[in-house]
Amino acid sequence: MTLLIFVVLLSILVFVHELGHYLAARRAGIKVEEFGFGFPPRVWSKKIGETLFSINLIPIGGFVRLYGEDESVVKDKERAFYHKGKLARVSIVIAGVVMNILLAVAAFSILVWVTGIPKETGKVQILEVAEGSPAAIAGIQKDDIVVSVEGQSVYETNVFVELVGQSGDAETSLVIERGDGQEVILGVTPRSDPPEGEGALGVVISSVEMIQPPIWQRPFVSVWYGAGEAIFWVKTVAVAVATSVSQLIHGETPQVTGPVGIFQMTGAVARQGIFALISFAGIISINLAVLNILPIPALDGGRLLFIIVETIFGRRVVPAVERYAHAGGMVLLLFLILAVTVMDVRRLLGGFLPIP
Repeated sequence: MTLLIFVVLLSILVFVHELGHYLAARRAGIKVEEFGFGFPPRVWSKKIGETLFSINLIPIGGFVRLYGEDESVVKDKERAFYHKGKLARVSIVIAGVVMNILLAVAAFSILVWVTGIPKETGKVQILEVAEGSPAAIAGIQKDDIVVSVEGQSVYETNVFVELVGQSGDAETSLVIERGDGQEVILGVTPRSDPPEGEGALGVVISSVEMIQPPIWQRPFVSVWYGAGEAIFWVKTVAVAVATSVSQLIHGETPQVTGPVGIFQMTGAVARQGIFALISFAGIISINLAVLNILPIPALDGGRLLFIIVETIFGRRVVPAVERYAHAGGMVLLLFLILAVTVMDVRRLLGGFLPIP
């Protein structure tokens, strides 16, 4: 089931990205020669109109091949990519990134519409207590409010986690407020090695409540907060990418995740329910957008870079040079994907996969 969800999720993200290029090209009057899922060799294809739709063997992305994209001489200049104006070409190049961001906004907006707007309450509430956990043994119950830990007031989840972490595996005193307003003092001993998916105490906590706006406001409020969430993740992913590049420059190993890691996360997220999966899809869509706009040949950002260079110097880069640059960029990307995949597998195997 995880594999199916992963394939469907990846297919949707790739389709939306390439659909952006396709629609922008059609709008500009450019002939779309091929709309491909994955990278060659080709497994299946069907020509519809003037466009060949294909499914390819390497399932790590997709592409839209445009007429006149890498040729200096074409017969029908009116329908050739590089005989269009710079603005039209830029709009086509960035259309995939824009579509991925819009998809993320849509995903986050759906979540806000259905679940509401998160609002900090200033209280840490127990949402779930794992059976047989230290919290269950101590008598902590669902819907309890944590007032303090070891005499220190608790008003946010990160404060609670920090204070419990400071206790190590020693018994910790918690002041708990019950639903009837009564306060009780409970002693709980955190675990140093909790089961997978559980914390030291075995509780799920939250310091936010979900506020539902009136039904007539929801379309506007949902899109507003959805866009804000998308902007937050664009910033977060951009900082993460910059940090990874800095680590590479300084000879450090960046903490990045490839297809295997994303596959593993997909399974974990899917077990949390449909809303978690929708949120995850939005975040991955933002990742795809940010990575694609990087100025690396073969990526959208690399193609945008060549247009910028053309604008600065007043002439197009020699087509053969650009073609070789994109081919080299593709080889580099495949190598990076392979390297990250090896790192993912090593993490899954606990570091036991030898690297020559």
